[in-house]
Amino acid sequence: MKDVICIVGPTATGKTALSVRLAQKYGAEIVSCDSMQLYRGMDVGTAKPTKDEMGGVPHHMIDCLDPREPYSVSRYVEDADRCVQDILRRDRRVIVVGGTGLYVDSLIAGRQFAPFPETGRREELTRIAETQGIEVLMERLRSVDPDAAAKIHPSNRKRVIRALEIYLETGKTMTAHDLETKMQPARYDPCWIGLDYVNRETLYRRIDLRVERMMEQGLAGEVRALLNSGVPAGATAMQAIGYKELTAYLRGEGTQEGAVAAIQQASRRYAKRQRTWFRRNGAIRWIELPDAPFDPFPAACAIYEAPDEVVAGTGRGSR
Repeated sequence: MKDVICIVGPTATGKTALSVRLAQKYGAEIVSCDSMQLYRGMDVGTAKPTKDEMGGVPHHMIDCLDPREPYSVSRYVEDADRCVQDILRRDRRVIVVGGTGLYVDSLIAGRQFAPFPETGRREELTRIAETQGIEVLMERLRSVDPDAAAKIHPSNRKRVIRALEIYLETGKTMTAHDLETKMQPARYDPCWIGLDYVNRETLYRRIDLRVERMMEQGLAGEVRALLNSGVPAGATAMQAIGYKELTAYLRGEGTQEGAVAAIQQASRRYAKRQRTWFRRNGAIRWIELPDAPFDPFPAACAIYEAPDEVVAGTGRGSR
């Protein structure tokens, strides 16, 4: 059996509970792949597992960062890969679990990222965008990397700046760098397991109820405590779903009911993007959850214990 298992899928499908049960059965440790569970003090709104929910299983990449600290996928790959390698060296299995598709895919691929040197170029490009407008930078990008310019929307200012920064710092375009990265073999060959609901409306109802439960558990108080501790409203962590909407409400913008409705809507939209992202991965064996109560654990065990040649021949959307 493979040493690495990836459990992925939309939010509110039970990935955490399944990962703990599999870890207990197969002697594994869990590496979280949730871009917001990394932050300390952000527990309710990220559905971070409690000590009891962890079931005695070691969890990594949770509560690693101060909410004031910026983070990136490149840093995640570096930090999480260090955890994975340490677990494997101790002859334990690894379960990577979470819904941040870019993070998990980059970790498994062992993706190499262009450097982020502190030369001042990024700051210079940012000043140009602020004083002269993003279209000036778009024109520069079109002249050096037309493929990237065609893919990046001008409203994505950070991405435009990053594409130009890569070229100015390395002499290579972002398009060339991404192509070189994709040509490299993946670092890990995991067993992929996906959780999703057969009926999309069932998933959306679960998301709505989950948000209501988070409010009952004190999400608004959690957001207020973060702001009172000095975490800026504009910090990356505070842009997470739930935190952004409640920050606006706590500033006096709208009602709490309106904020809750906005969180539910944003969460449903996020789940839709997650489904689209993960369904592109033909290696994932999907466990389709019905409307009625269903235990995915036996199916997940069967997938993991299946011979590699059986798994390889299942194709997309298999159950």
